[in-house]
Amino acid sequence: MSTLSTQTLRDALSHPDAYPHEPDRIEIEQTHISLVAVAPPWVYKVKKPVDLGFLDFTTLERRRHFCEEEVRLNTRLCPDTYEGVVPIVATSDGLRVDVDPAAGEVVEVAVKMRHLAPTQFLDARLERDESPTADIDRLARRLCSFYQSRTPTAEVAEAGWIDQLRVSTDENFEQTADLVGTALSRPAFKALRYYTDRFYDQHAALLHRRRAEGHFVDGHGDLRLEHVHITDERVAIYDCIEFNERFRHLDVANDVAFLCMDLDRSGYPALATRLADHMTDGLGDPDLPRLLPFYKCYRAYVRGKVEGMQAVDEEVPASKREQSRRRARDYYQWALRYAVSGGDPVVVVVMGRSGTGKSTQAAALARALGWAHVSSDRVRKEQAGVPLRDRPDPDTRNQLYSTERSDAVYAALRTRAVERGRTHQGTVLDATYSGADRREHLRTALQAADRPYVFVELTAPEDRLRARLAARDDAATVSDARLDDFETLMARYEAPDALEDAQHVQIGTERSEEETTLAILKALIRLAG
Repeated sequence: MSTLSTQTLRDALSHPDAYPHEPDRIEIEQTHISLVAVAPPWVYKVKKPVDLGFLDFTTLERRRHFCEEEVRLNTRLCPDTYEGVVPIVATSDGLRVDVDPAAGEVVEVAVKMRHLAPTQFLDARLERDESPTADIDRLARRLCSFYQSRTPTAEVAEAGWIDQLRVSTDENFEQTADLVGTALSRPAFKALRYYTDRFYDQHAALLHRRRAEGHFVDGHGDLRLEHVHITDERVAIYDCIEFNERFRHLDVANDVAFLCMDLDRSGYPALATRLADHMTDGLGDPDLPRLLPFYKCYRAYVRGKVEGMQAVDEEVPASKREQSRRRARDYYQWALRYAVSGGDPVVVVVMGRSGTGKSTQAAALARALGWAHVSSDRVRKEQAGVPLRDRPDPDTRNQLYSTERSDAVYAALRTRAVERGRTHQGTVLDATYSGADRREHLRTALQAADRPYVFVELTAPEDRLRARLAARDDAATVSDARLDDFETLMARYEAPDALEDAQHVQIGTERSEEETTLAILKALIRLAG
């Protein structure tokens, strides 16, 4: 019999009489690689007949093999959940699950698992604020015990060579090239490649030492909050990677980074730090924290890729595809945050003379990073109750740009940046910051609040500045600066000198907008180390 379509299987698995126990309810869930029938007290997982390069489920024999591998491997961290591999048989009464193969032709196989209470998965427990630190501590102990039980082997350590690490990261970039311009911008894509290549070059000695010292193990490969199930009796971690050893033979830091990234993204950065600290101490691995930002970036990118695949899978319902599109963008934003700041909520101050392209670049950075874009032009007009796109008359402009009004605007920028940092949110400030005193006020406030920052000063030749300001006469912009203000604006600008701040970079904007954005992102990556 030819391979069944996903829709045929979905329809068959939706009926209670397809199962020996005739369940009261059935829920069908679908990803880009699996079809899952939740039929309490059992769950049946069927692998789709797909070939995605990093996995190949195109034949029944391969699907059966990887189902058996899934059961075998998951008994390590979830021994009481996986029951085995069962047949799906085409009988005279239709498709039947987990029946005697002699009843017809075996057309598919499924992994049979015990149904785990949804309320006890770690993501659900965290949402209920149910003993979060105790859960993290128990999880850390479980993982430490697991990793310490793994015996390092030469075969697994092969995965630690840098050229082998590059196979996975290069594969990610190759498989997501078609998403550039949709789920992530071209500058973000190129910046992430730059960060990855730079990390390999800068940390080659550390990476080789990790391999030689036995930090590479046959691990889990897909450690996410939704794969951790916690009860009073035990911590169970299921759904490890079975279809590709390359994704499972990995540095312990890589495995742990997935959970830490998931905690960051879910709004629990303090718990991510707690888990990392426990793993560092429990494993006696002081280098682990140095590797986490890189592997968090990698893990966020992988999830962006997976969500992007589901977003274009026509077998996935339209509403689910849209959710996947949104999640893909979010994961790519997190990947870039790890690259430019290690995941910390940095304040990026995009400053410079009028006409350098500050607002354009600040908006591009904010979109790529998923951070707020706070513009002095917008704040100024909102405070005064002036329409954003209208250029007021000269008398109103004199009031808008008085020293008193400007002081209030810059005070608001400082406040927003500090407050967002308190809730672990990054900010892109967009203002000329032409006065050294205003830069110092911002710097002092951020340092007092222990908020990291970077001043990105944009520059351009005078003729380019004049041309850009002249072009505004025919455009409705929030900024009121025009060519007839040029001399006044230039005289008012106090350029930062080379001694003012180490966290300050200059970027020329003579290139295209995308090339300028990429130059800024690369500069942020270099400053972050």
